[in-house]
Amino acid sequence: MKTDVEELGPTRVKLSIEVPFDELKSSLDKAYREVAKQVQVPGFRRGKVPPRIIDQRFGRGVVLEQAVNEALPELYGKALQESDVRALGQPEVEITKLDDGKELAFTAEVDVRPRFEVPDLEDLSVTVDKAVVTPDDVEEYLSGLRERFGSLKSVDRPAKSGDFVSIDLAAVVDGEAIEDAQASGLSYEIGSEQLLDGLDEALDGMTAGESKVFTAELPGGEHSGEDAEVTVTVHSIKVKDLPELDDEFAQAASEFDTLGELRAGTRTQLESMRKLQQAGQARERALDALLEKIDIPLPDSFVESEIERRKQSWTDQLQRMGSTLADYLESTGQSAEAFDAERETEARQGVKTGFVLDQLALQEKLEANSAEMSAYVTEQAQRMRVDPELLARQLADSGQLASVASEVLRGKAVEVIAQRAKIKDSDGNDVVLDPPRDLAEMQQALAEDEAAGSDPEAAEDTAAEDTAAE
Repeated sequence: MKTDVEELGPTRVKLSIEVPFDELKSSLDKAYREVAKQVQVPGFRRGKVPPRIIDQRFGRGVVLEQAVNEALPELYGKALQESDVRALGQPEVEITKLDDGKELAFTAEVDVRPRFEVPDLEDLSVTVDKAVVTPDDVEEYLSGLRERFGSLKSVDRPAKSGDFVSIDLAAVVDGEAIEDAQASGLSYEIGSEQLLDGLDEALDGMTAGESKVFTAELPGGEHSGEDAEVTVTVHSIKVKDLPELDDEFAQAASEFDTLGELRAGTRTQLESMRKLQQAGQARERALDALLEKIDIPLPDSFVESEIERRKQSWTDQLQRMGSTLADYLESTGQSAEAFDAERETEARQGVKTGFVLDQLALQEKLEANSAEMSAYVTEQAQRMRVDPELLARQLADSGQLASVASEVLRGKAVEVIAQRAKIKDSDGNDVVLDPPRDLAEMQQALAEDEAAGSDPEAAEDTAAEDTAAE
């Protein structure tokens, strides 16, 4: 087989492929068998009709067409591999010559990945937020913890901001009660501003059993945006009784025995959270810094497909929420043109990011093992709230395991970027990220090997284990 590659643009090529006819033999034999199963010829059992009889009765062209259609995908894939062409999407195929017994020739136009090299990652420099935990941070966390363990206690006095009240609401527009604007026994915190405009002001100073009428704009329903006469009735007034911040509270709210241990444990927990946030920020900013250094052409058709995918994702999400894209645009005051422009910007950035991470994974010779792929599928299943085994079977049956491997490799590529970039916090201190788990395990194994080197027997055991592993 002979393949010529013509560059039609920076991200599109045309392959001209010539195939000697003898390379179609297996496809021709298969086509004859398939046609023989489909036709009925007197004197022959179904499936046993000889090729020459098929040619006489139905013409060889029928068999040739089926054989070529069957052979094209394999021939195209072989041409890509031999020419080192990294194709994207489906090709536009045209058969240019079919000389029976001599030659098959066809062309295939297809988008391809842009060719480029990822620059030196050690040149990247990014700044991230500090991961410092102050005493005020600890006290703020403990204050929130006290709130969660607080209890409501009834009081006999007028309501004020911060109180919790049990209320009924009833709205009237033009003298007509609005059914979807009625509520009974509603628990509400005065000052939270989470319901109707004017409600907090109306509740201030009210007592249990009192009713008051105020005017408010309805936020939703059939009369959304209209002013309504709203009657609020207070049934009870309660305040949150917070527990004392002492050893007894520490024992009830945590695994610690004393308030001092709870404070120390809280600091440790907050420091871990801040470091995780800092690491995520470092990965994101290091990737952004790398993308800014790389300028590559993007295949238009590939970008268009990504734009449509993102639009469809938005539409599906809004439908699940009982809304539409038109409703969303109206509520946000955004034009359809601005919405489309945002999706295009996101799509281009997403496509570029994928190309860069894929190229880095290729340059670094990264691999995705079965354990990493299983962990990725499990994580996705948890997000989707489905059984991991069920999701894994669905991915396998639909031929999407290659996509799983690609996502795992991209994640590892991001980790490589973050590990090699120079990262400082806002105070100018160097930030060292924890190595990824598999890299940490590798380094631990190397350390154990070096330690074993001082013991001849241990060294022998290590060498034997390495040989078996290879």
